[in-house]
Amino acid sequence: MKRYNLWIRGQVQGVWYRASARRKAVDLGLCGFVRNEPDGSVYAEAEGEEPLLQAFVQWCKEGPEMAQVEQVKVEEAPPRGCKTFDIQR
Repeated sequence: MKRYNLWIRGQVQGVWYRASARRKAVDLGLCGFVRNEPDGSVYAEAEGEEPLLQAFVQWCKEGPEMAQVEQVKVEEAPPRGCKTFDIQR
């Protein structure tokens, strides 16, 4: 198990990015959360097996149809043992 912290920049708010990211994470069996940041970016933490995390990162680079992702920064962090993937406000 690994945990990734992701900072997603571009046109990623107001385009259903959080809901779509949650759906993708749940489909992959990941846990964690996603939230909008005050600067217009999106921040996510995802935990799971390495290949599934890599698939999530690849999805984050594209996002939902209306998103225009410019950058995804990824850092590995210690796992926390979460159970669900949530949207934070």
